[in-house]
Amino acid sequence: MAVLEGDVLRALEGNLHDGPAAGRRLAQLADVRLLAPCQPGKIIAVGRNYAAHAAEHDAEVPAEPLIFLKPPSAVIGPGDQIILPRQSERVEHEAELAVVIGRRGRRIPRESSLEHVLGCTCGNDVTARDLQRSDGQWTRAKGFDTFCPLGPWIETDLDPQGLAVTGSVNGLVRQRGNSRQMVFDVATLVSYISSVMTLEAGDVILTGTPAGVGPLAAGDVVTVEVEGIGVLSNPVAAE
Repeated sequence: MAVLEGDVLRALEGNLHDGPAAGRRLAQLADVRLLAPCQPGKIIAVGRNYAAHAAEHDAEVPAEPLIFLKPPSAVIGPGDQIILPRQSERVEHEAELAVVIGRRGRRIPRESSLEHVLGCTCGNDVTARDLQRSDGQWTRAKGFDTFCPLGPWIETDLDPQGLAVTGSVNGLVRQRGNSRQMVFDVATLVSYISSVMTLEAGDVILTGTPAGVGPLAAGDVVTVEVEGIGVLSNPVAAE
């Protein structure tokens, strides 16, 4: 693992979750290929966490967080291809703020829940929308390989509230929101999810998507940008 200082990658010294330091120089950022910034044991995603997104699907805003799981095998990194599966005729992008857990916890109080967060990255909750509707549950629609791009890195010094979240396809903005518009904020989500399942270091929470989701086609390039973090870009290809 490495620490990014400006455009220089340095070796990570010490414990990632307890005062890590930047060590020897490894490489220039431009000279390396970035992988997904973590390998989560589980990915917990939150549905309809932006009221405008719920409205564009004629769905009610849930009274408590609506959570579902994506498999770790869905994770890809910056620049990796999103593969459109042959089973679906409509695959859509969902730009999201992704939260990476840094410390194990169960039944975490809301007031201390952010102490369990390592940092934030960009995420794309890619969804086969037609399968989501036809199946009546979301596992297949959300779970295909390549359906969880993460990156470009984890920003560890960032307040997750008030961050602009943008989703673009081929340079045209489709989604534009802000994490302050979330129905349930990050602190609430961490606490709520940990009341259901133990959160482990490296787990990822996808916090929901703003309005404006839309279809992807082979040849597209889809980009997620989160203020204070950076840009996650992935080409799209047919299976």
